[in-house]
Amino acid sequence: MKMTFYSFIFLSSVNDIVCLLKHADICQLGMDQRKVNVLAREYCDDTKRKNKPIILSHHMLPGLLQGQEKMSKSDPNSAIFMEDEVADVNSKIKKSYCPPNIVDGNPCLEYLKYVVFPWFNEFKVERKAENGGEKTFTTIEELVSDYEKGDLHPADLKPALSKALNRILQVC
Repeated sequence: MKMTFYSFIFLSSVNDIVCLLKHADICQLGMDQRKVNVLAREYCDDTKRKNKPIILSHHMLPGLLQGQEKMSKSDPNSAIFMEDEVADVNSKIKKSYCPPNIVDGNPCLEYLKYVVFPWFNEFKVERKAENGGEKTFTTIEELVSDYEKGDLHPADLKPALSKALNRILQVC
């Protein structure tokens, strides 16, 4: 769905208002919201407001299902949430879009790159010997190379991803 000019202005205003009314010192949103944050800071300049929010923009993870450019709170199957139970994570990752040998647009690989590798600095795949045996990847580049070549299959990657995400969520 494309945003019309008016919906962009309305949503931008709502996001600015929320950021400013909360007297937020730091406003953290995805890169897609950067323009909104800049508007809030410019508003502070225009109104001589003393404390402007600091902007922290971060990479947006795609939705877990095919064709979802970003995750959405309105679609609970599009993302892993902090309050998800082990069974929820397992189910969501099992149903996620993860085509064999395809890296671009693959949400499972995005979760690995931006969540799992920064957390653990490695990714362990447990599989039967006839499927290549256990392997620990120490870089995302190594994993992507194996995935593109077909040496790592989604049926092996997904359970290992679920396990890693569940380990992270247990700590949080």
